[in-house]
Amino acid sequence: MKYLQIKALENRLFFSHKDVAQIIEIKDSSAKVFCSRYTDKGLFIRLKKDFYILKDRWQRLTKEDFYRLSNILQVPSYISLMTALSFYGVTTQVQRGFYEAVCTKRTERLEIEGVRFNFYKIKQELYFDFVKIEDFFIATKEKAFLDAVYLFSFGKYELDLDSIDFRKLDMKRIRTLLEKFPEKTKKTAKKICRS
Repeated sequence: MKYLQIKALENRLFFSHKDVAQIIEIKDSSAKVFCSRYTDKGLFIRLKKDFYILKDRWQRLTKEDFYRLSNILQVPSYISLMTALSFYGVTTQVQRGFYEAVCTKRTERLEIEGVRFNFYKIKQELYFDFVKIEDFFIATKEKAFLDAVYLFSFGKYELDLDSIDFRKLDMKRIRTLLEKFPEKTKKTAKKICRS
């Protein structure tokens, strides 16, 4: 009976123990135990501390849903690198089962139910030029490219240059954005864009 009540959460991308407490009308402390038990039974998936998703819902997630989850798994963060370039059709690289984002707190790799979320730390002053699309934050295509070049220039990221269609990038905009990046990244970007 309780699980039928919980199914009301299916429309939400994620929920907390407080949402469960409200729906089945139990105390917060009981809801925490309830969430733990339902996670152990495989009916809930724990995303991070006090963030859950129904297993049924997880199995029907779209690519955009995973982008939204990525944004909440580490706050603040935005989708970038090859994941964003794939979203914009700038790369032929097809990404399945993993999502990349940049953040300002810490580099981190999370695996949830066989899906990987990779977060790459960048300096606070480079955390810019992203947009909100359909409730998720994503870099512009030029910034996604430069985030990748930045990490690549410091040996922190593997960049598949052969998969990138440079004709789909605005080189003038890249030169403008590049002004905020370190000298090492500028040199790497100029070398890549010349070749």
